[in-house]
Amino acid sequence: MPNVTFHTNGQIKTVEAPEGRNLLQIALDSGIPMEHACGGNGFCTTCMCTVKKGMENLSPRNDREENMGVTDDPARLSCQAEVKGDVEIEVIEY
Repeated sequence: MPNVTFHTNGQIKTVEAPEGRNLLQIALDSGIPMEHACGGNGFCTTCMCTVKKGMENLSPRNDREENMGVTDDPARLSCQAEVKGDVEIEVIEY
């Protein structure tokens, strides 16, 4: 099972996550607060995160991310980025 490491509020938490779940679902299931104004549907950018390591272990960027202007690494919408292997991210706080 992949490990996902979250950096948020100066704290670091690593959790095991089932392959194929998106970063937002993993964060919320693990008690890690992450904004998601549109309910995780890819229509806002409040769940945007910065991938510190493991970009290659996420699903490819999709049309929803590109339509929201999230086109450059290391930024990803956590609701659209599905985990395929170990990843380390920085949660962007608003």
